[in-house]
Amino acid sequence: MSRAVEESNRRLLRARDAMDRRYAEPLDVPTLARVAHVSAAHFIRTFRATFGETPHRYLQRRRVERAMFLLRSGDSSVTDICMAVGFSSLGTFSRVFRDIVGEPPSVYRQRGPLPPVPSCFAMAWLRPSSLD
Repeated sequence: MSRAVEESNRRLLRARDAMDRRYAEPLDVPTLARVAHVSAAHFIRTFRATFGETPHRYLQRRRVERAMFLLRSGDSSVTDICMAVGFSSLGTFSRVFRDIVGEPPSVYRQRGPLPPVPSCFAMAWLRPSSLD
């Protein structure tokens, strides 16, 4: 890998890390392009080529992932969660959530609370230890 490609990847990772940290804030392409030290058009092209989705879609997915956790781990309203994860419109949040998850937020919430630990770990605790 050439030095130029490595530097480009570092810049894109810097912008993606900013999206991961500040997903709930209003982030736009020009702001993220400045983080990566490239033009907005170049940022969109190279981000998509590198990560397989546009910066906007990546940010939406990160927000929905956080909303999925909040929907099943607390009792905040769907509207409050929508706003907490960075969406400014309940309609847009519901549409994007359904597109990504496959069901509306209210239906997803009906699955109930998240288990305290991943089931693969719980099952490991139930198996007898080979060290006994």
